[in-house]
Amino acid sequence: MITSFDIPNRILVAIGGNATHPEDIEGTSREQKIIAANTANALLPLAMLDNELVVTHGNGPVVGKILMRQTLTRDRIAPMPLDICVAHSQGGIAYLLVQAMENALRESDNSRHVACLLTQVEVDEDDPAFQDPSKPIGAFYEEAEAKRIGKELGWLMKEDSGRGWRHVVPSPKPKHVCDISLVQVLARRGTVVIAGGGGGIPVIRGPKGVRKGVQAVIDKDLTSAHMANVLGIELMMILTAVPKIAINFGKPDQRELDQVTMRELRALHAEGHFPAGSMGPKVDATLRFLEGGGERVIIAHLDEAMAALNGETGTHVVADDA
Repeated sequence: MITSFDIPNRILVAIGGNATHPEDIEGTSREQKIIAANTANALLPLAMLDNELVVTHGNGPVVGKILMRQTLTRDRIAPMPLDICVAHSQGGIAYLLVQAMENALRESDNSRHVACLLTQVEVDEDDPAFQDPSKPIGAFYEEAEAKRIGKELGWLMKEDSGRGWRHVVPSPKPKHVCDISLVQVLARRGTVVIAGGGGGIPVIRGPKGVRKGVQAVIDKDLTSAHMANVLGIELMMILTAVPKIAINFGKPDQRELDQVTMRELRALHAEGHFPAGSMGPKVDATLRFLEGGGERVIIAHLDEAMAALNGETGTHVVADDA
């Protein structure tokens, strides 16, 4: 049972990479525009509210395809490093979302603006993730094909939660969202702000504040939690391709969770219910957000965003003292 709550006027919505680029599409521009339009329509009821709304998005499938695309043309065109590929994916996905959301708003006679901020995110150059790549990106492969591609391209390939094999890259934790004050200013003006796409472009900070990109993909949900905490946002929504979190997933005794406390979720996580390749990062981000002062996290299906916000569906995770 989900307890009723007052909807806050500051919300961060994190959209999963697989929600904006499902596994069952070819990835054509036409498909991506249709998906962006569907995403915009799902978020439209939230954008129609009188609120401060920040939107983040994943990029795992897209950045992997960018890498593969340039690998196939590497004999003719010099490949780009991974941080620039992240920037390309961030800009391309956000462009489609900005246009689709503004179109949806205009069709509803709403003049609210939508803006994208190209976002750099600082990480620690000594983060252990650089020695243990774990972030899956790109397409799924059968084991034999994955091993062949890995050997040919020098990519590390790992099995991903029983769904196939994927290219994995380092995923350091976010330390600081660069220019976070600009996100705050725009949101307070009423603009829907799309930022931190793909977890942000990973950079390290040197002497005198000089930054340089590094080869990694930051987890989008962890960056979202960090952004929400810094901005003082009370509610974070993680919208994905499933309606709720489930324990004993895929087993006869599978059970979906309606509402749990932070303490209860942490205990279930410790029991191993949320694998690293699927729901694990979302649970980690949920706990980090609540530990950082957030009040509630809603994990729900993208198409049920407004229903979840109204407490009709989704998994609601609340602070222990809620």
